[in-house]
Amino acid sequence: MFEAAELGRCLSKSDYREAEPELRARLLDAQRRARAAGVPVLLLITGVAGAGKGELVNRLHEWLDSRNLRTHVFWDETDEEKQRPRWWRYWRAMPAAGEIGILFGGWYAKLMDDARHARLDEDGIEGELARIRQVEQMLVDGGTLLVKFWLHLPGREQARRVEARRRDPKSHWRMAPETAREANHYDAFIDLATRVVRETDTGEAPWYLIEATDRPFRDLTVGQTLQRAIETRLSARREPTDVTVSHAPALPAAESARTTILDRVDTDLALPKPEYKRHKQTLNARLNRLGWEGFEARHPVVAVFEGWDAAGKGGTIRRLTEALDARLYTVVPIAQPSDEEAAHHYLWRFWRQLPRDGYWTLFDRSWYGRVLVERVEGLTPEPDWARAYHEINTFEEQLAEHGVTLLKFWLHITPDEQLQRFEARAETPHKQHKITAEDWRNREKWSDYEAAINEMVVRTSTEFAPWHIIPANDKRHARIEVMRIAAEAVARDVKSKRQSP
Repeated sequence: MFEAAELGRCLSKSDYREAEPELRARLLDAQRRARAAGVPVLLLITGVAGAGKGELVNRLHEWLDSRNLRTHVFWDETDEEKQRPRWWRYWRAMPAAGEIGILFGGWYAKLMDDARHARLDEDGIEGELARIRQVEQMLVDGGTLLVKFWLHLPGREQARRVEARRRDPKSHWRMAPETAREANHYDAFIDLATRVVRETDTGEAPWYLIEATDRPFRDLTVGQTLQRAIETRLSARREPTDVTVSHAPALPAAESARTTILDRVDTDLALPKPEYKRHKQTLNARLNRLGWEGFEARHPVVAVFEGWDAAGKGGTIRRLTEALDARLYTVVPIAQPSDEEAAHHYLWRFWRQLPRDGYWTLFDRSWYGRVLVERVEGLTPEPDWARAYHEINTFEEQLAEHGVTLLKFWLHITPDEQLQRFEARAETPHKQHKITAEDWRNREKWSDYEAAINEMVVRTSTEFAPWHIIPANDKRHARIEVMRIAAEAVARDVKSKRQSP
């Protein structure tokens, strides 16, 4: 595979000086146009140690407008990173719309290092390669231009460079830590790299193999490739239409009318007040103890609360958090995304909010808005929300792999119960802020929401992240059910973690 990057191609200094000004002008123009079009550009630069990745990135900073350029390096994981799912560190570095992000090594450096040092077995390597393909596809589908450069050196050239730097004390500052470590394992590295590049070279996220023996050739080739990639992406963008979609297309009549999973929920379940108090007292004590046991075991918990408007999500969250120490949890209310959040992939803002090991994060509404309100209200095109089921399952699987207890609750009430609560809110001064014109409008699409909820549960209730549908016409019953399910799940997972080697 890498023979194509060992052809001895080079560029004279005069040819480089002649070509550089035009390239810089075209790169800056492409960067400006990408920013105006809101295209996020992600450069992933990796390859053979000693190939000049640092020199190349410095050159790109010289050529591009640094105000819209961010570079990230991923060496040893920090304590903060170790206490979250492993892709958390990468999602934080994703560029916003119109920006360029450069990742040194990115997720490939971690995979290569773990595989070479036997921290991953064959199944682990295959799993990581599959996960990389999934995430890269997700980024591309979300609008990111992903450009992957592999800088290659022949073994003899790498050895020559490393030896030269070792002999010259003045050049030591230019040698990255991994360069010296990897120089003695070239053949094993190339064998693994051949597999990694081959299995992650896709039509949506191809690799560009760059011959890096000659520095001028390397830099000019990367610059020209990046410029062409941006211009090709911009020319392929669809022109905006004059038609504005103000509402979602109606769901098929058969889908809207069919029996859904919500029809099987017994909404008549209720809990008398004395029994509620007794259960709550017991569960409060148990959850408080489990909160501290989870903290000591460094076990994270993520709870997602979805449900109909006025189903009691906020009240249920408050009853659950009353049992926990305030130092151990965070409640994240999800509303319309901010400008910063809207400029990123829709999952970006949720990755940022994930808790450290030992802590809880409770989401009052969540990433499921993509397949509920955004779907039904026509806020997101069908191809985008249709692929979100798979993207969400992938996201949640990564949480489970890290050991997160993921709790997903849908609080279900009947239309009549919702109407009573809406009217009560409208008549109560201190609750009037909870009812909006949008809430009333959403009632008119009840059947469409039922169909969307049914598909959401069917397609995202997995063995690692099942949905719990809670009858919530009676608030006391709903609150106790949520507390009970949370206590049982956390107790089971904390016990399992303590017993694992």
